[in-house]
Amino acid sequence: MFKNIPEVRLGIVAVSRDCFPIDLSQSRRCAVVKEFQAMGGSIFEAQTTIQYEQEVPAALEELKNAGCNALAVFLGNFGPEGPETMLAERFDGPCMFFAAAEENIGVLSSRRGDAYCGMLSMSVNMKLRGLKPYIPEYPVGTAQECAKMLMDFVPVARALIGLKHLKVITFGPRPFDFFACNAPIAPLFKLGVNIQENSELDLLAAYNAHKDDPRIPAVMEDMAKELGEGNKMPGILPRLAQYEVTLLDWIEENKGACDYVVMANKCWPAFQTQFGFVPCYVNSRFTARGIPIACEVDIWGAVSEFIGTCITGECVTLLDINNSVPADMFKASIQGKFGYELTDLFMGFHCGNTPLCRLTKGEMKYQLIMNRGLEGGGEPDITRGTLEGDIAPGNITFYRLHSTGDCKLQAYVAEGEVLPVATESFGGIGVFAIPEMGRFYRYGLIANGYPHHGAVAFGHVAKAVFDVMKLLGVEEITFNRPKGNYYPGENPFK
Repeated sequence: MFKNIPEVRLGIVAVSRDCFPIDLSQSRRCAVVKEFQAMGGSIFEAQTTIQYEQEVPAALEELKNAGCNALAVFLGNFGPEGPETMLAERFDGPCMFFAAAEENIGVLSSRRGDAYCGMLSMSVNMKLRGLKPYIPEYPVGTAQECAKMLMDFVPVARALIGLKHLKVITFGPRPFDFFACNAPIAPLFKLGVNIQENSELDLLAAYNAHKDDPRIPAVMEDMAKELGEGNKMPGILPRLAQYEVTLLDWIEENKGACDYVVMANKCWPAFQTQFGFVPCYVNSRFTARGIPIACEVDIWGAVSEFIGTCITGECVTLLDINNSVPADMFKASIQGKFGYELTDLFMGFHCGNTPLCRLTKGEMKYQLIMNRGLEGGGEPDITRGTLEGDIAPGNITFYRLHSTGDCKLQAYVAEGEVLPVATESFGGIGVFAIPEMGRFYRYGLIANGYPHHGAVAFGHVAKAVFDVMKLLGVEEITFNRPKGNYYPGENPFK
């Protein structure tokens, strides 16, 4: 588990309506806990069972003393709708509600719990209190099914806790010609995210102050070991190592009251002329440690990456939704082999920020496009520092949390895969396949004004991403709709 994401300390509290047997709720809670622990989960089982309002403080005290930062409220029977929702209102952390199913025919005669009904009463009280708890897709189940619901809640809770204690550190404004990822940051403050914006001059001064830092040789050695045969430009490692220790110190000195940090940094074109390298490889190393560094001062991209890191507990990346797949590549390597149409495909690319562990074979190279502009296409010097290679094939989730120009939250999420197809191109790049991507691209992304940067989690975790976005208050979450399910504004006569 990364140090830069929270540990979820989950607690469970059973509730019981006073006209139902309290031991019914308690025994069902014990059964859920047993199943959850058998699945490898860790949970604090509060001994206070809430029937009345005056028991809420005792339950909260138990949870606090146990260090719980996430709460599962379990309706072992109908439950007291007022006290149970008050508990959620006063708990400082994400909450979920779920309920017990009736075990068998034998309970129906006198030991029926009616929690199926109780969830409805709970929902009315939640609306009255203006709360948004996590509710599983079907929130009533057996002990084993309820344990699985708890498992699904943990990564969602981890992301929500993380955002509440997150600082985004930025350096520099976005380049004018790549303004697309810039968006109002006011909604992030409302989510609890703190943002510290700095000048590139601040970073340059800090970088220069780290010249001859005694840690640089050890970082260079670690870089060389990680790159192995991919260490094609060892002469740039001293500058990159100096930059890495600069960022490490800046994070420690500026974390402040926050527990977790991500960065969104300027990376071109003045960066190369003043620092003398491309920062992509260093960015990849931080992201591999669970500290995403988004390119081009993409604050929302950095936050999106952090959400994926919290959900998966693994490193993610940030890529451009970059270019189409040529028809000849499609015919030679994809058609008839993978079941996708050409319009389902695109190439995800960035200069070299994707962690080495997510590439089939990573190599230290130089930024080809920058080299043409800054070094006239000659021998690279200041444009060295990219980590390049094809992105490893496998399942992915492509997603983004963003803000509209008028400060409304919006988000998209889609599942797909990186195909095992050689890209024949430069940068950190892969052939991505998302079902119905063509329509999603036109009516989901373009129509809603999303930028070209998207976060990539490695695995199918769209369910958790969707739940996080919903609990953050995103009213409409765009996804890749199947054929026949039209987007708003999509022409049905095309």
